[in-house]
Amino acid sequence: MSEPSITDIVREKYGNAARQVAGGKTSCCGTAPSASGLSGDPITSNLYALSEKAEVPENAFKASLGCGNPTALARLEPGEVVLDLGSGGGIDVLLSARRVGPTGKAYGLDMTDEMLELARRNLRESGLTNVEFLKGQIEAIPLPNDTVDVIVSNCVINLSADKDRVLREAFRVLKPGGRFAVSDVVVAGEVPEVIRQSMLLWVGCIAGALSEEEYRGKLAAAGFENVTVEPTRVYSITDARDFLSAAGIDVDAIASEVDGKIRSAFLRAVKPRG
Repeated sequence: MSEPSITDIVREKYGNAARQVAGGKTSCCGTAPSASGLSGDPITSNLYALSEKAEVPENAFKASLGCGNPTALARLEPGEVVLDLGSGGGIDVLLSARRVGPTGKAYGLDMTDEMLELARRNLRESGLTNVEFLKGQIEAIPLPNDTVDVIVSNCVINLSADKDRVLREAFRVLKPGGRFAVSDVVVAGEVPEVIRQSMLLWVGCIAGALSEEEYRGKLAAAGFENVTVEPTRVYSITDARDFLSAAGIDVDAIASEVDGKIRSAFLRAVKPRG
């Protein structure tokens, strides 16, 4: 029997997360829920303001597995068309839909049936009518060329084994002048190979992360301009200890090589107008 692919592992992990939320549990990235009902994971916790929590169904909030809040940083305007790559339970899609208003539209793209089912349930509960959830992979976006004003994503592109293809697809579907505005995990410098080789940590948003320089280079190669990388959180070895240990890694042995190197960042870029 062949080894499962990264795509298979990601689909299984996020399908399980959706089932847990739908069943009344919250357990993201392998951690137990906190007293507030959110994940205690240092990457995925405390990303949204209480006012934003009030704008979406509770299960959309609980199912958030991101590393940032791209809708708050993307400066969405009324009437714009937004696409969320790897939309999960739909929190960023629903928040985007409220920001672009009834004259705009928000698409969510996800490959996991359980997440799509949860997202559509959250959509019905929200009462929003300017949202559409699509099934597919971020490496092959099921939308025509030049149809989207803004692409957002929340700690998903790092999970792809073919990031160049993802970025080319994002460039294709954006309108000229369209904006790429995603939250993702990046690394500063080199990360120990033991982390890079761990499939568990890949799903946990670390092993597949690019360096800031690699991300800039891939965005430029896809055709984007005005590329910026803005770190939003820097994680210490204390933050990473629990899920590194859960992967069987001797944390103390690699502490000096990891401490401060794993970061959440907001990545912006623009598709040229001509």
